[in-house]
Amino acid sequence: MYTKKAIKTLIFAFCLSYILACSCALSSNKIGINYGQLGNNLPSPYQTIKLLSSMEAGHVKLYDANPEVLKLLSGTDLHVSIMVTNEQISGIATNQSQADLWVQENVLAYYPSTKIRFVLVGNEVFSYNDLMMWLNLVPAMKNIKRSLSVNDIHNVKVSTAIAMETLESSFPPSSGKFRSDIPGEVILPLLKFLNGTKSFLFLDVYTYFPWSLDPTNMSLDFALLKDGNETYQDPESCLIYKNLLDQMLDSVIFAMGKYGFDSVMLAISETGWPHAGDIDQPGANAYNAATYNRNLVTKMTSDPPLGTPARPGIEIPTFIFSLYDENEKPGPGTERHWGLLSNNGKPTYEMDLTGTRPETSYAALPKPSNNKPYKGKIWCVVDSEVSLTDLGPALDFACGQGNGTCDELAPGKACYQPVSTSAHASYAFSSYWAKFRNAGAAVTSMALQFRPPQIPVMIHAYIPVCCSENGYVDSMMVRPCLVGVVFLFVLELPSYVLMINLVTNALD
Repeated sequence: MYTKKAIKTLIFAFCLSYILACSCALSSNKIGINYGQLGNNLPSPYQTIKLLSSMEAGHVKLYDANPEVLKLLSGTDLHVSIMVTNEQISGIATNQSQADLWVQENVLAYYPSTKIRFVLVGNEVFSYNDLMMWLNLVPAMKNIKRSLSVNDIHNVKVSTAIAMETLESSFPPSSGKFRSDIPGEVILPLLKFLNGTKSFLFLDVYTYFPWSLDPTNMSLDFALLKDGNETYQDPESCLIYKNLLDQMLDSVIFAMGKYGFDSVMLAISETGWPHAGDIDQPGANAYNAATYNRNLVTKMTSDPPLGTPARPGIEIPTFIFSLYDENEKPGPGTERHWGLLSNNGKPTYEMDLTGTRPETSYAALPKPSNNKPYKGKIWCVVDSEVSLTDLGPALDFACGQGNGTCDELAPGKACYQPVSTSAHASYAFSSYWAKFRNAGAAVTSMALQFRPPQIPVMIHAYIPVCCSENGYVDSMMVRPCLVGVVFLFVLELPSYVLMINLVTNALD
């Protein structure tokens, strides 16, 4: 016969173990890192896991379920997020057996020795004009969740990562609203699933992009999360903001609230700042990158958590983008310069992911010289190493868009000479960007619908390719248009305390 004291102890132990089991998806406020592999010069996965551990990262996020990496993560303390690729969503959504097979091969084969904590279904799916993929997203999430549950895995959460361009309005934060072209029958089931499973909505959120679009009028310190006197008060909510990141996060909270789900937890799947870029990309330098990421770590590892003005005191699991510079990523120069580490594994700048290192202990970095918009002229010059086989399709694409992009290359026109594929391509790419850069005007870090194949060019300042109507092609380069349950189950703690008291009173 159990004593009353023993029964109370058992009840308390059960409640505590339940809370811990439910909250272990992201059980610490350690910072996570995105491990992308779009490079041909990166350290091996074995070296990478060693580096992540030496950096004291708490979590690592993959963009697939790489078997070599998952094996190497076995036995480490790193919590792991893996991903169902966009191409896999449709099959998994329509076939439970495919979901079961995916879980068998990518979770059960490594779990629990590899501490998989999240399965993200798709990456920025709403950044692609694919209604069928949108409609299949939640069914795929449900099938993955169902397979995990059947296999008695309850501490691996299922979610998806979305870009900020999923919102059509984000300023002021209270005006946050999901894009009108994304049907309610997509957004509502997504929020309902996340709320019902106590999972997080993962966000790719970069303060660099909105700041870089208007660096003259937007405060750099506000974007870099610097503590200062600058604040912004939302006219509708009256909430006061001290940095741009909080504004962006809260705009998503308000957008979810318009669907009745303003309590769905948020996690940051990607954030960071580029340490280099093209000549016309202001603010992309090591000084700003170090400043942003250090301030980010300080904010997100604060104890107690800081949260945001709309959700003060709530922890936000965060993954920095990215571990390495990835030299095979398409797009402008910044796309290849987000890494905390260079391709030799050496730090791009000093970083402490624990949030305990004083700012004054870091070595001084060179003051930036590119925080203002570049005012010179920039033209596209085809890379001398590019083959005609690669160049031809890109040239055909640029000239095939119409709107007079290549009219000046016709025989007898001003830019017909010199007659060479390389010279004509240089003009065509410059003209293409000048005429179409505003098409689909949502400028983010994601691929837009208007996107040509990767165009092989080098950018040179003050090297005119050919003249256009105003004497210059344009002062812009040509490029593809790219421009855990931590919330805490403390909120549920009163319920458990009440249950203990009720049982205790009954026993008494």
